[in-house]
Amino acid sequence: MAQKKLPSVLLRAGEDRRVRAGHPWAFSNEILMDAETRAIAPGSLAVLRAPGGEALGLVTFNPHSLIAARLLTSNPEATVDALFFGRRLAQAAALRDRLIGVPFYRLVHAEADGLPGLIVDRFGDALAVQVNTAGMELLTPVLLEALDAELSPKTIVLKNDSPVRELEGLTRGTSVAKGDAAGPIELVENDARFVADLSGGQKTGWFYDQRDNRRFVAGLAKDARVLDVYSYSGGFGVLAAKRDARSVVCIDRSQAALDAAKAAADLNGVDKIVSFDKAEAFDALERRAGETFDLVICDPPAFVKSRKDLKTGAQGYRKLVRLAAPLVAKGGFLFVASCSHLVDPPLFGEQVRRGLRDAGRSGRILLSSGAALDHPVHPGLPETAYLKALTLQLD
Repeated sequence: MAQKKLPSVLLRAGEDRRVRAGHPWAFSNEILMDAETRAIAPGSLAVLRAPGGEALGLVTFNPHSLIAARLLTSNPEATVDALFFGRRLAQAAALRDRLIGVPFYRLVHAEADGLPGLIVDRFGDALAVQVNTAGMELLTPVLLEALDAELSPKTIVLKNDSPVRELEGLTRGTSVAKGDAAGPIELVENDARFVADLSGGQKTGWFYDQRDNRRFVAGLAKDARVLDVYSYSGGFGVLAAKRDARSVVCIDRSQAALDAAKAAADLNGVDKIVSFDKAEAFDALERRAGETFDLVICDPPAFVKSRKDLKTGAQGYRKLVRLAAPLVAKGGFLFVASCSHLVDPPLFGEQVRRGLRDAGRSGRILLSSGAALDHPVHPGLPETAYLKALTLQLD
């Protein structure tokens, strides 16, 4: 599409250093917010300029958001159309195909793939798309055209229900942009089969970010008694069963999640090995005091969703480890993760250490890990490396 002359957004004096150093955002307090700039429609394309007027790149701009400008390209002359998106999508798909080898992965991871505010998860010929900014919302028709051209998917679900959309002045909801999303869809991960609900499940229906951690932890599961806490759809527990665990118990408070895990157990022929417990995690751990398992897996949802929750939420990881560690047999393994981006690795490690001390257990960290390779991190946004995981052997 032809691109009309774009408005300019001017950085305040001295506020261009971060962008020049490679940071892909400009915050509202770094921008000269005069009446003309404030009048720019949320999500509009604009040219970001240094205080002296030099063009630094093309951004999507929202005058009402704290993150006001998000860099799309350092080329201020670029045309943002289906071809522009297509090139980014083709590059992202080529990388994932090389890394993962099967078409079940995170295809687009926002800024790291040059498409800020956009998440796309691929499930074979179905796509789950999350649009989290006003800029990407306005560009959605162009995005859908590019996805069709590059991947020819049968189904595209717009899973636009993230709370972060409200910070951009957007409504929340889920819709089907193409095809039929009724019922669960099969996926393959680590040579095992699982099911995901693209419309009704959490986030995009599956958590690809734990793929590599699941593979590592499953390597510890042979002949083991396994407890999978916050099991969701069985990504850890069912894979452990497939890797010759002696028994697996999946705990989750969601019946829909446990139904998906049971379907996965059936698909992989391990239904006799895996059992299910619908319960709140902390309650279930307390109820099972005195039991022992060779491998305990704790992959909770985010305990810290905003800065005001940081202290109490971080202590949730300490409590989780305090309750889980006593269930680990001597010489057994504990895997614990945090997807709270506000909890940095040192804070998470400290809470795990305190939880072990509370439980009277000692041990050693075998692996400190993050998200899978299809969740790359933008070099200018190291804080977006949100997932932290520790695998320990306990004495």
